[in-house]
Amino acid sequence: MTHNPLPLSVLVVGSGGREHALVRSLLNSPAQPRVICAPGNAGIAGDVTCFPIAVEAIDDLVGLAQREKIEFVVVGPEVPLALGLADRLQAVRIPVYGPKAAGARLEASKTFTKRILLKYKIPTAAAGFFDAVAPAIAYVRGRPAPIVIKADGLAAGKGVVVAQTHAEAEAAVRDMLEGGKFGASGRQILVEDCLVGEETSILVVVSGRDYVILPTSQDHKRIGDGDTGPNTGGMGAYSPAEVVTPALFQRIEDEIVRPSVDAIADEGLDFCGTLFIGIMLTPEGPRVIEYNVRLGDPETQVVLPRLATDLLGLLWAAARGDLGNVTLAVKPEHAICVVIAAQGYPDAYAKGEVIKFPATLPAGVTVIHAGTATNARGEIVTNGGRVLGVTALGPTLQAAAASAYHACEAIDCASKYFRRDIGARQLNRGA
Repeated sequence: MTHNPLPLSVLVVGSGGREHALVRSLLNSPAQPRVICAPGNAGIAGDVTCFPIAVEAIDDLVGLAQREKIEFVVVGPEVPLALGLADRLQAVRIPVYGPKAAGARLEASKTFTKRILLKYKIPTAAAGFFDAVAPAIAYVRGRPAPIVIKADGLAAGKGVVVAQTHAEAEAAVRDMLEGGKFGASGRQILVEDCLVGEETSILVVVSGRDYVILPTSQDHKRIGDGDTGPNTGGMGAYSPAEVVTPALFQRIEDEIVRPSVDAIADEGLDFCGTLFIGIMLTPEGPRVIEYNVRLGDPETQVVLPRLATDLLGLLWAAARGDLGNVTLAVKPEHAICVVIAAQGYPDAYAKGEVIKFPATLPAGVTVIHAGTATNARGEIVTNGGRVLGVTALGPTLQAAAASAYHACEAIDCASKYFRRDIGARQLNRGA
């Protein structure tokens, strides 16, 4: 795949399900690298050595990489990227997969991304940019409802309000610009037309102008069955997303992926990392909702198990500028991930509840840890809203779903909650 020998020591930065999935895939590399993680979680600690360093502690993470003689760093979450971790690692000559701070602005600032989308005529919703209440409300009144109000900066996935009425939209504008609801993140806002349709997540490994598109997936954002209730970080996903037909995939590549990669390069952003493109499949065609600069969570949990290509080789090629030589191989199996959350998520939920796992899991099932920790007695306990991701591979989506749900039922935890309809759209489409 690449002429450079693969790195034999890798640091994964992060503590969620995405990072556990990354650790598992990197451990499966034919290169058999030593993998460590910071800060990790209880599940990751069962697989590799973890170091209790927060993702915001940039100096400490760089120091760890140097002390442990790490040859390659893979950054999971957006926060350390926005804080310049990749810049700092490159400054001390440690190769890294993940964009520098300038590239991380594509996620850290929604207005920055929207201006690029509009400038390069990449299909997206019409929008206005505001830092004062009066002009924002005037704009809202001139657009159809529902309408979307977005805080500019990082708000842990909560800075978006889909207002069903103009009154709701005006309240959201005031909350962000006057009420300081999202602090500095909401000092500038974006007011967008509401796109309607099915969503798909397109994950693209990018190195300058070269890119490789990973298998398609579809995430389930809302907490409840039938896509009801508040938005979450994601309650499950499946891959491939058959709603993205080969013809639609080609259209997305031609109209969105290639123009996005070129626009980012034309803007002088030397981008190496994942460009996650959230796309709404509208009746008029695919439209960009947002860019993120990291692998999705839970999309990663279904996309990585389907790769026949060595993940370490793929990410290393991107970091070394060799991505143009890579051809991606994908397994034919379907994958599904069902998130087990703590009852009450995304609002208040309990922590510290003991999780009991079955002695054996169905074939093709792996349990990915997200919000877990170990208590004083050495038991694995809940430590977040999204606790586990139960991932299954199968010859069909039906078979994968049956295995995953069988495992979900067998895992015991006091306030266990999971959606029972992950993949339903596709399963029903085939029915």
